[in-house]
Amino acid sequence: MSDTTCHMSISLDGFAAGPDQSLDDPLGLRGIEVHRWLIGDERATEADAVAAQWLMRPRGAYVMGRNMFGPVRGEWAGDWRGWWGAEPPYHAPVFVLTHHPRESIVMEGGTTFHFVTDGFDAAYALARQTAGDAGVDIAGGASTVRQALAAGVVDELTLDIAPVLLGSGERIFDGIPSFGMEPVEVLHSPLATHIRYRRTV
Repeated sequence: MSDTTCHMSISLDGFAAGPDQSLDDPLGLRGIEVHRWLIGDERATEADAVAAQWLMRPRGAYVMGRNMFGPVRGEWAGDWRGWWGAEPPYHAPVFVLTHHPRESIVMEGGTTFHFVTDGFDAAYALARQTAGDAGVDIAGGASTVRQALAAGVVDELTLDIAPVLLGSGERIFDGIPSFGMEPVEVLHSPLATHIRYRRTV
């Protein structure tokens, strides 16, 4: 599928991450609560397992923001290589938005992180060119998803809406003037309502 997809977990009040993201709290304070459906909570159901399959389906390339790649700010320091260990789950090129140049990082399992300093449009163009018919995924975080939605490039958006109120943090819809999608599939569990939307305009 050559579509551009995005799959995000959010709180009931629309936050994809809590405030004060850090090395100890990569999803911000209480941000982990919107991911309980994915991380082995005993209340997870078959619906959560199906949504996890949606999330992990292979894509030809990914675009992500620097905040999702790691907690390092400003100029690159040390040898930070992402949250995912030696073999990240992407198994494809990942284009990371940043203001600070860095050499590409080749990881095990086919993932290579490329660092793009020319903005979202440039990173997305590189991802499309690289992915070919295998399609692109906008991997997050919230700012990168907002840019993708504002650019109108997302064909399919999946939201895992957790029954949690975070109160503050990073929203994905702030500043987005219109949605232009309709639901095509809905699954639910005690931990999240999983909704797949497709673009209509």
